[in-house]
Amino acid sequence: MSVKHSLLALLGEGPQYGAALRSEFESRTGGTWPLNVGQVYTTLGRLERDGLVVKEVVPEGAGDSSIRYAVTPAGRDEVARWWVEPVDRASTPRQELAMKLALAVTVPGVDVTRTVQVQRRATMQHLQELTRLKRTGGADLAWSLVLENLIFTAEAELRWLDHVEAQVTRAAGAARVRAHRGDVASSAVTEQDAEAPGTGPAHPSVTAGARPGARR
Repeated sequence: MSVKHSLLALLGEGPQYGAALRSEFESRTGGTWPLNVGQVYTTLGRLERDGLVVKEVVPEGAGDSSIRYAVTPAGRDEVARWWVEPVDRASTPRQELAMKLALAVTVPGVDVTRTVQVQRRATMQHLQELTRLKRTGGADLAWSLVLENLIFTAEAELRWLDHVEAQVTRAAGAARVRAHRGDVASSAVTEQDAEAPGTGPAHPSVTAGARPGARR
């Protein structure tokens, strides 16, 4: 998993302390990938070395202070690239994809649909390459079993990505409906205010030019 990019993504929302980053990371990913504080601070040290984060000294009174971390412009650029690049299975564990999308739906400003679509194209290409290998791989049983495992995993990932995109689209639609209902309710209140006593139209039975008591 890319702990480096995950911490950068969280720091993109504002400076944080190392312990708070650890708690936030585990909360955002459902506790699936627990981190220890040592791993967090080791990663932060490397990020600082690479110019992706900086330390901030925070005074605490009585001469004491603490250290928190803030992302640099270079760090923001690194995270922006991460969101739109497919996960490379040659160098990273497969779990990074689930972690990446779990964070993407909680970080403001991320185009989750685009992230899913980029990954889907990469996974489809990976599946096509595996299928070609299976056709030309001969009758070796062991190699066939390995390829089939990879093929089934890729197929399952494509189905899951379809599910994720559908969930994101459904959630966005529900948010739009709630916003529309809020606008309608606000408009109704405005109309009621406009028709308050003394400001509305005359009673329909009183017509222009009519004399009180006149025969109909």
